[in-house]
Amino acid sequence: MTRPYAPKNRALFDEGLATRREVLGADVVDAAIHNATDFNIDMQELVTQYCWGDVWNRPGLERKTRSLLNLAMLTALNKPHELKLHVSGALNNGVTREEIKEVLLQTAIYCGVPAAMDAFRSAGEVFKELDKSS
Repeated sequence: MTRPYAPKNRALFDEGLATRREVLGADVVDAAIHNATDFNIDMQELVTQYCWGDVWNRPGLERKTRSLLNLAMLTALNKPHELKLHVSGALNNGVTREEIKEVLLQTAIYCGVPAAMDAFRSAGEVFKELDKSS
């Protein structure tokens, strides 16, 4: 049995959990939280508290801008699983499919065509799933 969540800063964790749910969707986040194991629960706490509670809630950049940045960075890092999550999150944050396409085209020049091709594939899979469910 996995130990209960015990973040160092409960208020920041709760704020991060709310932001994470708003951006990625409650079903995705709740599954990640619920499926945490003794091995990865510390990582779930860290990501929820600092990434989502602190960085995503800083002033200075709107969520839409943060989403666009994430799409470019995850493409550069060639992280398709995370990219798919953030394509959905970007759409939730008001980014259009056209804007996603433009970001991915830009990454072809600065990150390489193979990375951008994989990113286009990943984004296309997300769009296809969304179109099926709507």
